[in-house]
Amino acid sequence: MNDNVLGEIAEMLREVLDEYVVDDVEITVDTKFYDDLEMESIDLVALAGLLEERYSGRVNFAEFIADLDLDEIITLTVGQLVDYVDRSMQSVKVV
Repeated sequence: MNDNVLGEIAEMLREVLDEYVVDDVEITVDTKFYDDLEMESIDLVALAGLLEERYSGRVNFAEFIADLDLDEIITLTVGQLVDYVDRSMQSVKVV
């Protein structure tokens, strides 16, 4: 697990959920977007924008979500997103 990516995503989540009280919620790899952070679809859209901006378009959150069924989206964890971002960043490195 890439701790740097986890920290960056946690920071983005706090930014997206700024109006909600998430400061007291510890964001870990096991944190669930729906159950723990109570994110709605508009929040996921905002997160997608931040991911694209931070990673210069190398991370396509919409593509990632499109490959999941509804139950997988509902139970999606921060760790799953961290893994996806890490894989996306590895696949674009020049060999």
